[in-house]
Amino acid sequence: MEYVLKTKGITKYFYEPEKFKVLNDISLEVKHGEFLSLVGKSGCGKSTLMYVLSTMDTDYEGELEIAGECLTGKDLNYLADFRNKHIGFIFQFHYLLPEFTALQNVMIPAMKRGKYSRQEVQERAYEKLSILGVKDQALKVTSKLSGGQQQRVAIARALINDPDIIMGDEPTGNLDSYNTQLVFDILTELTHTYKQTIIAVTHDEEFARKSDRVVEMSDGKIV
Repeated sequence: MEYVLKTKGITKYFYEPEKFKVLNDISLEVKHGEFLSLVGKSGCGKSTLMYVLSTMDTDYEGELEIAGECLTGKDLNYLADFRNKHIGFIFQFHYLLPEFTALQNVMIPAMKRGKYSRQEVQERAYEKLSILGVKDQALKVTSKLSGGQQQRVAIARALINDPDIIMGDEPTGNLDSYNTQLVFDILTELTHTYKQTIIAVTHDEEFARKSDRVVEMSDGKIV
């Protein structure tokens, strides 16, 4: 399958304080193994589009297809299950459980999915932590890790179910320049070595410029 994500005519309105078109006829195709950056000024609609693409926001017109499946109109439980299997998330803040170890945090989405035994999930978690260069931190509680280590653990967690797409919302937004470069290098390796598809919303021009493709938004449209 060449395209892992397709949209056709995605349009969305906000109704407060008055009716306002926040996404205007967005048609987009993302190839398998592509690293795509979504950029644009604050308020241009890129974060709203990310929520629609990630199936978290279902209040839109148009069509969304991921991994060959049309997701428009599916119920919320179905979409939650689909997300767990097919989409990994990296946010600006890591959202790790501070009293859990790095290993336990990475295991959570796979335990929830229930496809593998606990032993297999643990082995997979170690493997992902190893790819991210933080296997030696596996048994530390995440509150004791540095910011860069925490974000790498969060990426390992996003990878645990081998998702079709990783979606990043400002994935380097909370990091210093050293760790920003580190995380960017990791994401690049994931696409080039492991053929992982990544879609990231970013304000970081350098980050965007180095990705495979930049999609710029303005006033709810792709420009």
